[in-house]
Amino acid sequence: MTIVDLLERNAKEFGDEIALVEINPEQKETRRTTWRDFELVEPSRHRSYYRREISWNVFNEKANRFANALKARGVGRGHKVAILLMNCIEWLPIYFGVLKTGAIVVPLNFRYTSDEIKYCVNLSESDILVFGPEFTGRVEEIADDISKNRLLIYVGPACPSFADDYGEMAAECSSSFDTVPLSEDDDAAIYFSSGTTGFPKAILHAHRSLIHSARCEQAHHGQTHDDIFLCIPPLYHTGAKMHWFGSLISGSRGVILKGTGAETILRAASDEHCTIVWLLVPWAQDILGALDRGELKLSDYHLDQWRLMHIGAQPVPQSLIKRWLEYFPNHQYDTNYGLSESIGPGSVHLGVENIHKVGAIGKAGYGWETRICDDDGNDVKQGEVGELCLKGPGVMKCYYNDPKATAETLRGEWLRTGDMAMEDEDGFIFLVDRKKDVIISGGENLYPVQIEDYLSGFKKIKDVAVIGLPDSRLGEIAAAIIELNPGVTCTEEEINEFCRELPRYKRPRKIIFADVPRNPTGKIEKPKLRKMYGGDALVAAQNRS
Repeated sequence: MTIVDLLERNAKEFGDEIALVEINPEQKETRRTTWRDFELVEPSRHRSYYRREISWNVFNEKANRFANALKARGVGRGHKVAILLMNCIEWLPIYFGVLKTGAIVVPLNFRYTSDEIKYCVNLSESDILVFGPEFTGRVEEIADDISKNRLLIYVGPACPSFADDYGEMAAECSSSFDTVPLSEDDDAAIYFSSGTTGFPKAILHAHRSLIHSARCEQAHHGQTHDDIFLCIPPLYHTGAKMHWFGSLISGSRGVILKGTGAETILRAASDEHCTIVWLLVPWAQDILGALDRGELKLSDYHLDQWRLMHIGAQPVPQSLIKRWLEYFPNHQYDTNYGLSESIGPGSVHLGVENIHKVGAIGKAGYGWETRICDDDGNDVKQGEVGELCLKGPGVMKCYYNDPKATAETLRGEWLRTGDMAMEDEDGFIFLVDRKKDVIISGGENLYPVQIEDYLSGFKKIKDVAVIGLPDSRLGEIAAAIIELNPGVTCTEEEINEFCRELPRYKRPRKIIFADVPRNPTGKIEKPKLRKMYGGDALVAAQNRS
């Protein structure tokens, strides 16, 4: 079975039920459709924002039309179709249309520059690039280079002259499609690493990875047909999509929200009766901050149906969840760990029954195995720090066109994650830090995540990142980049006083008050911080040694 089979099953069993909703609070609702393929629902007297919805039948038909359009242009097994779209209701039908042909789907980060788009399209050897209006300028810059051997397809109104119109292509095609027979061993998708430790690598996954992520998500969070999932993070990333696969396998509704503001999230959860919401740490912090300041009141929303809040993509401060449960005492909570090389979240998860272990990422997820190893691949003792390794049906096949990187990361069936971790006496795994982010100061190993977790307990701090900066005497020192809550003031002395309970060698030796940059999946962009504040000089010196 593949996820394509799940879509076709849902169209048969739940055809007229709503599959997807798109909400854009920045755009006012109107009955006029932006282009021919999707119709807007009737405006609501309670709603002033732009909202669209499609049923499972329409979802499947849209995927079939696009599959037929691709097939007519010779696309099939072995071909690759890149998708460069902001979150929208067209995203997933296009994704499934590619898979139905037997081709490989290649989602691209919407923050990529023109050069990065060209790099990733070339590295993945994509035959087609599907892009939306937000990227017209970037694609136009490289159109002459990338269109020589590939087709450009535009999704939206006012198609540019250098691309083919998705709406016209789909309108000309049948809504039925004889899906290419697929097995779990067939190649399915190329995802790109987030680039937090360097330039993105192309990660090749089989259909087995995708279907397992759906099974894993439902096993962890118990999605039923009655659940409604609020999807906020970008669909190009494995995190958002693999959590939505829980809705796919249960045939339940998904709500795609374009916006991350605190009021926007609570309003969408309220209006759409969402039962499951996956948040990134900054969004949860924004909600708590708005509630603390009285800018939002829970009494203004209908949230009794909201049963599960879970977080992934980064370590989660214990203090954040403690504060969250003060406002939402009836919520189940889960932390999900994963990476694109292991098809996103779920390879390790806390479990809703283990809230007393907040701070840990949990234990091996459904169908997964874990080890914590030293540099030679030997298991470390319980309580010692080593590299987290994963084994399971969702491990990537390889880094596409990069055998050297593949050999460094895959050791037999085991995936070396690059994350340093330790296991406690109860078998729960705690992330310590990225292997490449470990700071060696005066011979001591400092793990930035531990320092960040401690500092996040200071109420004036909204976000924090700790990096290593070069030091002539110690080699490296820990520097804390601190982003304060809106409207508060804080001094370096206050931070140093708060850190007195930390062992002396773990205390940050440099305090920088500034914004903490994060990528769309919520991960701190530490290479950018090192470049801004001087840490790259240290990295270069280490590479030369």
